[in-house]
Amino acid sequence: MDLRKANLADVIAAVNKIAHEATTTFGHLTVSQLNWKPSPDRWSVAQCFDHLLTSNNGYFPVVDNVLSGHKPTFWQRLPLLPGLAGSLLIKSLDPASARKIKAPKKFQPAQSDISGSVINDFIAQQGRIVEKMKATEHLDLERIVISSPIAAPITYSLMDAYRIIVVHEQRHFQQAKRVMEESAFPA
Repeated sequence: MDLRKANLADVIAAVNKIAHEATTTFGHLTVSQLNWKPSPDRWSVAQCFDHLLTSNNGYFPVVDNVLSGHKPTFWQRLPLLPGLAGSLLIKSLDPASARKIKAPKKFQPAQSDISGSVINDFIAQQGRIVEKMKATEHLDLERIVISSPIAAPITYSLMDAYRIIVVHEQRHFQQAKRVMEESAFPA
């Protein structure tokens, strides 16, 4: 599915699918398996999900702001930029893209051992994401422009924000699967 054109129902279905697949693929892993790293400069399964928890948390205040009737900022009122930024982010985060992207400092995962509850925490967060999405379904999601939790000048539609969440999760889900496929992954 090309997420750049996905509607809200498709995005919600994708969030629910990722939650289900996280349970079946990673829910059985031990704490040591979750925290195992293929090399010092690569992330563990737990770090992939810790990163998603942190980055997704950045969207909750943004959605709450929309629900409370936010006033657009200067950056959000600029024409063309929101449509362009959203589409570019969705394309660059696509799991099929071979291009590596360094996570912003505030979204870097924990460097020490991460709790064994990280998968359950992620699944619970998926439920909250779906709740927020459903709470905004009555709005014109393509026309509401928000600022990225990373930087205010980066703007995109709320619908693109939801698409970005999904494609970002898909990207790191695949990254976590690759960690498990390493020959040295603990049994």
